[in-house]
Amino acid sequence: MNFEGIVVGAAVFLIIGVCHPVVIKMEYQWGKQSWWVLALVGAAFAVASLFVTGLLWSTILGAAAFSCFWGIREIIAQEKRVLKGWFPENPKRSEYYARKRAQGPVDQA
Repeated sequence: MNFEGIVVGAAVFLIIGVCHPVVIKMEYQWGKQSWWVLALVGAAFAVASLFVTGLLWSTILGAAAFSCFWGIREIIAQEKRVLKGWFPENPKRSEYYARKRAQGPVDQA
């Protein structure tokens, strides 16, 4: 029996499960300007996946890299969700959100 597919599937499930609340927390704390953190972490995972010799670990690192890259899109969409009132906004950043609302209607997230 080959369990590598199941292991990769479980790892991807966990990676996505971790990335979702991380994106929400990053937008809450620092705003969408923190996208570069996800870009750096994603790039590090991508480079690591190139140099790891085992196919299983290389695959998992590649999945983590592209989950971080997808998180960049999600952190931008998360700001739109906050502006629509779907998620709470950080009171420390209320002036930022007020400026964004003054700029006009929020695009669809």
